[in-house]
Amino acid sequence: MNESAPPAEAARLNSQGMLALRAGNFAEAERLFVAAIMHDSLSSALWRNVATARRAQGDDDGEMQALDAAINIDRRDFMGWLRKAELHERIGEKAQALVAWSGVLQMAAQASDLPPDIAAALQKGQAFVSQATLQIADAVGTELAPLSAAMDATERRRSQAFVDVALGRRRTYVNICEGLYYPFLPADEFFDRHHFPWMPAIEAATDDIRAELEALLADPGDALRPYVKMDAGIPENKWSALDQSLDWGACFLWEYGQPNQAVLDRCPRTAAALASLPTTMLPGRAPSAFFSILKPHTRIPPHTGVTNTRAIVHLPLIVPQNCGFRVGGETREWRVGEAFAFDDTIEHEAWNESDKYRAVLIFDVWNPHLTVAEQEVIARYYTAADATGFKLTH
Repeated sequence: MNESAPPAEAARLNSQGMLALRAGNFAEAERLFVAAIMHDSLSSALWRNVATARRAQGDDDGEMQALDAAINIDRRDFMGWLRKAELHERIGEKAQALVAWSGVLQMAAQASDLPPDIAAALQKGQAFVSQATLQIADAVGTELAPLSAAMDATERRRSQAFVDVALGRRRTYVNICEGLYYPFLPADEFFDRHHFPWMPAIEAATDDIRAELEALLADPGDALRPYVKMDAGIPENKWSALDQSLDWGACFLWEYGQPNQAVLDRCPRTAAALASLPTTMLPGRAPSAFFSILKPHTRIPPHTGVTNTRAIVHLPLIVPQNCGFRVGGETREWRVGEAFAFDDTIEHEAWNESDKYRAVLIFDVWNPHLTVAEQEVIARYYTAADATGFKLTH
C-alpha cells in the first residue's frame, strides 16, 4: 500500500468502479475496487464492492474472500454479514447460512426504517431461518418421540423447553425479585402439580367457593377494592391505567398475614378450604388470599413479584372466552376448577378480552423447592430482623 497516497485517490477509483459496475463491466469494476483498496486498506465498504463485482462474475470463492475481508475489518458490518448469509444460502452451505442469517436478523432487530431492498432480503432470510428451524425441530421431534412417551409430565415439559430454547423459539426468563430473593431455587415458570398433593381438595371446593364469591359480589360493600393503589406523586408508568380502578379488583380474605374477618365470615367454605392448606405463615407478610376480578377488555401488564420464596396459586372460578395468562415463555388458559401454581418473580401478564368479568381465587404457599428447614430459616430471619426495630418491608 502507498502510505502517502491521499484518501481522495481511493474515492476516485471507487467512483470509477461504480460506473463500470453499472455499465456491466464487472471485471473492470473489480480491478478498480481492488486498486482503491491499495489506497485505503481499512475500508470494509470497498471490500463489499469487490464482493459485488465478483458476485456479478459468478466468482463465489472470490466473493466469500472479499466479504470475509470486509468483516475482518469490522465485525459489525451489517451489509457484509447479510451478503455472506445470502452467499452461503445460494451455494447450498445450509449450516453456515443458518448461523449467518441468525446473526443478521439479530442485528436488524436493533435497526429501523430499513430500505425496501434490505427489508425484502431480511424477509427472505427470516423465511430461511424459519424453514430450517422447522426441519431441525421435525428431526429432533422424531428422534425424541420414544423418550418423550416414557417421560413424566415434569420431564416432558422441561425437555420441550430445552429444545425450544436451543432452537431459538423460546426466551429464557430469570427471577426478578422486588424484595426477598432466595438463591439457587429453580426458576420454574409453572410449578408441576406433583409438588402440591392437596390441589385436588381445593379444586373439589370450586363450586362452593364460586357461589360464595358471587354472593359477595352481589353486595360487596367495601370488600371489593382496586388491586393497584399507587402512592401519590409516582410518575406515569405501566400501572397508571389500573391505578385506583376496579378494572382489576380484589376481595381479600387474607392480606399480608392478616385475616379480613368480614370477608372470611361471608365466605366460610372458602375460609375452610384455605385453612386446610399448608400456607405460608409469616406475620405481617403471608399468607395473602383474595378473589381477583378482571373486568372485560382489561389487561394486566407484564410484571414481576416480590419474592421467589413463595408459589402463587390460581384457582379459576369464572372464566369467559378470550382470557389468558403468560408466565415467562409459557401461556395457559384458565380452566374453571383447574388450579395451577407459578413463580411470580418470573415475568407474567394476564388479559380478559371478553365481554364478561373473569374471577380467580389467588393465594400463596411456600415455594415447593424450599425444604422445611429452609422455610424455618426464612421465618426466623424475619423474626430476628423485625425484633431489631428495623422492620423489613419485604
